[in-house]
Amino acid sequence: MGEQYFAEDPGAASRPGTVDLVLPDLHLRLATDSGVFSPGRIDPGTRVLLETVPPPPDHGTLLDLGCGYGPIALTLAARAPGADVWGVDVNERALDLARRNAASAHLDKVRFVRNDEFDAAAGAETRLDLIWSNPPIRIGKAALHDLLTAWLGRLSPTGRGYLVVQKHLGSDSLQRWLDGAGHPTRRLASRAAYRVLEVGPRTAETHDQETTPR
Repeated sequence: MGEQYFAEDPGAASRPGTVDLVLPDLHLRLATDSGVFSPGRIDPGTRVLLETVPPPPDHGTLLDLGCGYGPIALTLAARAPGADVWGVDVNERALDLARRNAASAHLDKVRFVRNDEFDAAAGAETRLDLIWSNPPIRIGKAALHDLLTAWLGRLSPTGRGYLVVQKHLGSDSLQRWLDGAGHPTRRLASRAAYRVLEVGPRTAETHDQETTPR
């Protein structure tokens, strides 16, 4: 079933395959399997994101949130070889594929861990200079909001998040919610039924409002 891609241990029988990620600056052949997100092709939203975001910073801590088998994180690692790049996911099969794909591409500085392992691996105080994500919209609105709150809340003062979301799956309402949650958000691009949102760190005003005793 399609929803199994956000399960920790997908029950779908293994059906290994490969897909090609072809961008103007990069060509990777990636191992895939059933039970992970978009195993038969590079997801169109992922492609829109990778073709429209600004170049990543040369240094810092960069994150692919919901990394799957690794196309976004590996692109980050290829475009920013001096940075510390992380991919996080809950799906163990996807993480194993991502690690194999990183090794095959000789991108040694990218690391893939479960969401709940990041603090131990990177440090609980680690701040993120960049997040790129094709977030798991189908986990449900409440779970998605919790996920984004946790990770966008780790942005450094100059950090940015870039999220790609289908229009009919609520990109505009997500933009409004992010703004309301204190993360200044603008639409960076709109292409082929997808929107790319640029998200800033939480504003001090919102934080002060939420922490001031009433």
